[in-house]
Amino acid sequence: MVRGYRTFREFQHAGEGIATNVLASRLHKLAAHGIISAEPTTSDGRSIHYRLTPKGIALAPVMLELLIWAARHDETAAPCGFVEEMERNRQAVLDETYRRWKQRDTTPLIPPFPSPTKTQARRKSR
Repeated sequence: MVRGYRTFREFQHAGEGIATNVLASRLHKLAAHGIISAEPTTSDGRSIHYRLTPKGIALAPVMLELLIWAARHDETAAPCGFVEEMERNRQAVLDETYRRWKQRDTTPLIPPFPSPTKTQARRKSR
């Protein structure tokens, strides 16, 4: 959701290669546990927008730390400079995340990154 995805179709085409039945199951479980809500769109009642609940947005600090940890210890598509900036400015990143959530701003917080290549491989640790 930090990439601005709101619909099943957007999640499905996000490049993760997740099977539709697995995605549907995960979205259902997240909703059942109160982490996301499913809201019909105003323009088309058949389309559903998924949104973090207060319980879901409370996971933002944990997710930020996981993103930073993963970039330190594994090859990711996120450029080193992007992750380092997030690491240096954790509170500002979280403040912006909360602002966008409260204002229902769907502008992606994390832009799409190209798939990593061997020449872009990052160090396993710093």
